[in-house]
Amino acid sequence: MEKFKTAFYLRISREDGDDKESNSITNQRILLKQYITTHENEFEFINEYVDENYTGLNFNRPAFQRMLEDIKNGLINCVICKDLSRFGRDYIEAGHYLEKEFPKYKIRFIAINDNIDSYKQSYDLLLPVKNILNQQYAIDIGSKVRTAIESKQSEGLFIGAFPSYGYFKDPKNHNKLIIDEYAAQIVRRIFKMYLDGYGKIKIAKILNKEGVLCPSEYKNQLGMRYYNGQKIGSTTYWTYSTVHRILINEMYIGNMVQGKTKRIMKSNPEILPKDKWKIVENTHPPIIDRETWNKVQALLNKRSRELNVDNNVSIFAGFLKCGDCGRSLAKNIRGNVIYYVCGSYKRYGGTICSPHTIRHDMLEKRVLNLIKIAAIIYESKMNEYRIKQELIDQQTNSIKNEIEKTKAALNKIYNLKKGIYEDYKMGILTKDEYFSFKQDYEKEEQFYNNKIKTLEEAMKNNEPDKEAKKYIKYKNITELTREIMVDCIENIQVFENNETKEKEIAITLTCDNEIGELIKKYSAEI
Repeated sequence: MEKFKTAFYLRISREDGDDKESNSITNQRILLKQYITTHENEFEFINEYVDENYTGLNFNRPAFQRMLEDIKNGLINCVICKDLSRFGRDYIEAGHYLEKEFPKYKIRFIAINDNIDSYKQSYDLLLPVKNILNQQYAIDIGSKVRTAIESKQSEGLFIGAFPSYGYFKDPKNHNKLIIDEYAAQIVRRIFKMYLDGYGKIKIAKILNKEGVLCPSEYKNQLGMRYYNGQKIGSTTYWTYSTVHRILINEMYIGNMVQGKTKRIMKSNPEILPKDKWKIVENTHPPIIDRETWNKVQALLNKRSRELNVDNNVSIFAGFLKCGDCGRSLAKNIRGNVIYYVCGSYKRYGGTICSPHTIRHDMLEKRVLNLIKIAAIIYESKMNEYRIKQELIDQQTNSIKNEIEKTKAALNKIYNLKKGIYEDYKMGILTKDEYFSFKQDYEKEEQFYNNKIKTLEEAMKNNEPDKEAKKYIKYKNITELTREIMVDCIENIQVFENNETKEKEIAITLTCDNEIGELIKKYSAEI
């Protein structure tokens, strides 16, 4: 018998509460390996997919999505997980994958602790009930888990996947930190260099020249699945901001600093002000002594006060980026000439990026010309906009009412879909009846979703001449200001051919796509 090409799926998150230890990735992996070892004639292990710190309430998880792609590409035809809760806690979505997607690709699905094996028998009739309980469990436990986490943070216990650069989790107690002597030496050296007068950019250059791995790359080399959300693109080197974050991190004097963000289940994290952080002193061995720390903080504050940004702010600040590495272009002055160069090149040298040099006066001229062209095009279409506005004004109230009615109808269809799925699994509906009802409801869903989308788009466009009026007032401008930049410019990118050194400037205005295409047509000379 040909063996099944088998994948392990493993998942853990904070919603697992007190079961987190038993559900750890290591324990799941051991269980799954033992299972295929005892059934070695059935399975050929291909790969494992691990989602750490991802909720089971949705399936938008990176490892799960990679697994789906490999399923579609025919790389695997069997998925094994510990139990249904590891697969997912949203019973509607879990049912969709197990009842529709997996059978479509002839995938054998095994949930060991729930005694589910789609190859040997149909799914347990209690499967939807178990999934409902999994979903409800995740929701109910959420507040308890958050309370427990906040309590541990208040006690100074480490709660997190990755400690600060320079520390490891204590293997005997993951809520305690111990010093990583190699990385700690780099941290101490950074503090010393700063006290010796080296700037943050200079420190970064030195570390890059010596080949010292930056914190994110160092953690990845150690086998940690670490992702730095603050990193720009494929940056794999020391930067000004990396050095700065190390110099202001209280963790290095033995203080536990946590709770910088707050996340409600399924929502994006909210960044909290410092007075809301959980800071507990003297919880772990310090890397930096207090005297060194105080000197560095005083020096950081002194240099911040001496920097007068008001006299050196460019009108392009925040808009002008290197098209190749993604960093901002830095302002420079040589004689009476103002120009900009790539921040990566200026700070870290030509091994990271090329100069991308562009003169201020030339760039300002291009932007002014583009805005004037946009104003002329908008002005030519004002009569068309006025007609549209009259029609939209007449329809606005009726559109709002129709959207509310359609959303109510869509919600009713969703509840009906849940009902027929549960009836089907409990044997009240036959398979043919279930799929017939389901097909009808999905058609209605698609109709209502499309209708809502169309109506909402109409609501968004209730002022078709708003952009036109904004641009038209700048038709005769002779000088570019910060206000005009904010009003009209989305971003400016400068690209540079490494061999020819020829540059391409891509200016994106805030106007809609139709006008944008017309602007490109009439501004080919720019």
